[in-house]
Amino acid sequence: MPMEGETSHEWQSTSELIIRDSEIDPFSRDNDHKTEVTSASFDTILPDEILEKIFSFLPVLSIIRAGSVCKRWHGAVHSGKYSWNSMPPQKPWYFMFTYSKNIVGYAYDSSFRKWYNFDFPCLDKCNWFVSSSCGLVCFMDYENRNRILVCNPITRNWKQLQQPPNGKSPDYSALALSVDRFSLSYTVAVVKSRQLPDDFLQWDFTIQIYESENCLWVASINEVLEGWRGGDESVICNGILYCLVYSFSGNNERRHGLVMYKLHSNSPRASLMRSMILVPCPLTCGRLMNLRDKLVMVGGIGRHDRPDIIKGIGIWELDKEEWQEVARMPHKFFQGFGELDDVFASSGTEDLIFIQCYGAPALLIFDMSHKLWKWSLRCPVTKRFALQLFSGFCFEPRLEITS
Repeated sequence: MPMEGETSHEWQSTSELIIRDSEIDPFSRDNDHKTEVTSASFDTILPDEILEKIFSFLPVLSIIRAGSVCKRWHGAVHSGKYSWNSMPPQKPWYFMFTYSKNIVGYAYDSSFRKWYNFDFPCLDKCNWFVSSSCGLVCFMDYENRNRILVCNPITRNWKQLQQPPNGKSPDYSALALSVDRFSLSYTVAVVKSRQLPDDFLQWDFTIQIYESENCLWVASINEVLEGWRGGDESVICNGILYCLVYSFSGNNERRHGLVMYKLHSNSPRASLMRSMILVPCPLTCGRLMNLRDKLVMVGGIGRHDRPDIIKGIGIWELDKEEWQEVARMPHKFFQGFGELDDVFASSGTEDLIFIQCYGAPALLIFDMSHKLWKWSLRCPVTKRFALQLFSGFCFEPRLEITS
C-alpha cells in the first residue's frame, strides 16, 4: 500500500499498452488464423502453469502480443506473475523523445531491432532526471526536485514517492535507482549539491536514500566539499552509490572525479573525498551506468589544449580503483553524429550501451560482449526545426516488477 503522500496506479489490461510498430502491423489475417489453430492445440494439451512457463521464455513484446490472441492466453499473461519472476534479463529498450506541444516518443527494441510508437506513462514534460533498473524507471522533476516518480513503462504501473526531507532547491542534482531482482524491492538515491553563501569554493553535498520496503526515506548524509561540487551523474552498483563530482581548481586538468558511498554499511563512514578516483583523461562530460554489476563510464574526450572541446568518445570500466579502457568510438561513427555537442545522452544495461546526440534523432549502440559498434535503424521521430532537441534513456522491459 502506498504511504501518505504517495500515489499508485496499477496495471489493468494489456490493451492499455500503447505500443505500435512504426513500420507495419505484425498481424495479418492469415497469421491470426494460424495462431488460433495453434492456441487450440495448446488449450487441449498444456495446463496453465506450463503455458505460463513457455511464455516466460519469450521476449516481453511477444508475451504482450500473445495476450491478445485468445481469452485463455490473455488470462495466462495476466496471471503469470510468478512465471515472469523467473524470466532471464531482457535486452533493453531505448526510449527517444522530443517535445513540441506534448511528448512525442518512440521505443527501440534491441531484440527485434524495431522502433515502436510508445506512449510513456506519467511523462508530462521533457525535463527530467532519469534512472532505470530491472524493469523500473525513476524520474525526478527538473523544476520541482521533490517530485519523484517510479514506474514500470510496460505494465504502466507507477506511483509518486513522498517528498524527501529537507526539500530545499539545490544547484545541482543527480538520481540513481537500483532494483533487487530477488526481492523486487528498490532503492532510490537523490544527490544534491548547493553552493555555500560564504565561500564559493565550498559546496554542501547531500545524499538521501529511499527504500521501497519501508516506503520511507531512511538515510541522509551530508558533507562539505572543498573545490569540488556534485553534478547530474550517479549510479548504484553492487550496493555502492557512485557520483561524478567536478573540480573548481584551474590547475586540475582532469575536472571530473568519482566519489562513492556504501549504502548498507555498518562501519563508520569515511570522508567521500578521501576515496575519490580521478577520471582517466580530461572529459567534456561523463555518463555512469551499471552493466552486469560492473561500473562503466562513457565520456567525451576533451582536447589537450582545450579540454572543454570534444574530440572523441571513450568507454571505461572500473576495476577496483583503476579505470580500464574498453573501447574508443571509431572516427567514422563519431563523424556520423554530424556536429556532436560536448555533452550527449548515454545509458546502458546488460551488454548494450546507447549513445545519442541531443541535436539529432541518431542512436549508436555499442555491444560490450562483442566490442561492436552499430547504428540503430533510423528513428521515425522527425526533426522539424534547427534547434529542436532530442533526449532518451534505456530500460529493461519486464512484467513482474511494480512500483
